[in-house]
Amino acid sequence: MAVHDMARGGRAPSTAVGDAAAAFRERLLLVVLYVVILTSSIAFIEPSPHDGLMGLLAIVCVIAGVRFERAIAPLVILLVVFNFGGLLSLLNVAGQEKTIQYTGTSLYLACAAILFAALLSHHVMPRIATICAAYILTAVITSCAGIVGYFSLFPHAHDLFTDYDRALGTFKDPNVFGPFLIWPALVLIERMLAHRIGMIDLLSLGIMLVGLLLSFSRGAWFHFAVSGGIMTTLSLLTAPTSRIRMRILVMAGIGAAAIVAFAAILLSFDSIAHMFRERAQLLQYYDVGSGGRFRLQELALGAMLDFPNGMGPYQFGVVHGTQQHNVYLQAFLVYGWLGGVTYLVLLGTTLMVGLRALPIRTPWQPYLICAYATFIGQVLEGFVIDTDHWRHFYLLLGMIWGLAAATFRDRRGAPAPPPREIQGHARFG
Repeated sequence: MAVHDMARGGRAPSTAVGDAAAAFRERLLLVVLYVVILTSSIAFIEPSPHDGLMGLLAIVCVIAGVRFERAIAPLVILLVVFNFGGLLSLLNVAGQEKTIQYTGTSLYLACAAILFAALLSHHVMPRIATICAAYILTAVITSCAGIVGYFSLFPHAHDLFTDYDRALGTFKDPNVFGPFLIWPALVLIERMLAHRIGMIDLLSLGIMLVGLLLSFSRGAWFHFAVSGGIMTTLSLLTAPTSRIRMRILVMAGIGAAAIVAFAAILLSFDSIAHMFRERAQLLQYYDVGSGGRFRLQELALGAMLDFPNGMGPYQFGVVHGTQQHNVYLQAFLVYGWLGGVTYLVLLGTTLMVGLRALPIRTPWQPYLICAYATFIGQVLEGFVIDTDHWRHFYLLLGMIWGLAAATFRDRRGAPAPPPREIQGHARFG
């Protein structure tokens, strides 16, 4: 009977059951992935629910048959060597619970980056759209928390969601809250530039930009400006038609004017204007002087030369009273010369791999452009802040490697993709 059904174009029952099981496993993976990304903004407690859910995501990835592409092997090797340097440095401060926890977090984040890279190497569009939808929603929610706290719209909201009159949403630091918002903001901007303007997208972007402004993070403002410029340039260079290029140019001009006008309206509030004038100064009191950021970075350079095996986590702060606010110095001080050099190679290799994949037209090309532009902004921001344990940094790292791996595989033999545009999946889910 089964043979007769197959002769008529039917399918064997075992094949149909297998396909149904595979589809269920993939749906389960997408649900868990959505929840994991949705909780990624909950960073005011340690460990975060997001961290526990990453373990669940890893288990579901095994169940769903997620496999590694050879193209992400360099990422795995570099992260292993980087963290091996950290383990060697840990010998200097063996037995200290806080330093062991730091090293454990580094290992966990490395595993998270590898997991995201593997996830996005296959079944790309459903998975990247799921990440995008959850990320946009959680960015809007944490931005709303920051706005509510800044304007004290509810009792105790100011104490919960701000720090020294700077919005921090559900983060512990406004300097982490601001950069967290940039990738989803760029995704929405790219969609508006190249495809369409939706009211939900416009409202979501507006909320995120208010949150970004109210973080009063100079690094985040610089990061957004640089990444936005790079994203627009890359979108222009990779646009498939002259009509889309012209649209991007026109919409970029309109968008820039709209952002300036939007900022001007917000600055009409005295409290925001006062804080903006204070934070917009190039140098703050904590940047200069004997205990300032730049002096600490000079001391960190000396310490880096004195401790080729690294000082160990937190040890520079123990000696000098505070950290040096530079992720590159942090890499050498905490992970030793081995880890520091490997970290530089990791960043350079990621930028080269992403750049190779960017010109290749795929349905996920816009997401890669936004991730690449955001990553460059974070690389530059690392000169003035320590981004070592930022969860969204490792998400971007995995995203670039995974999308690049899928792009290279697609180029080797897949049929031509549809015209580039951010698909309509990346909404609130």
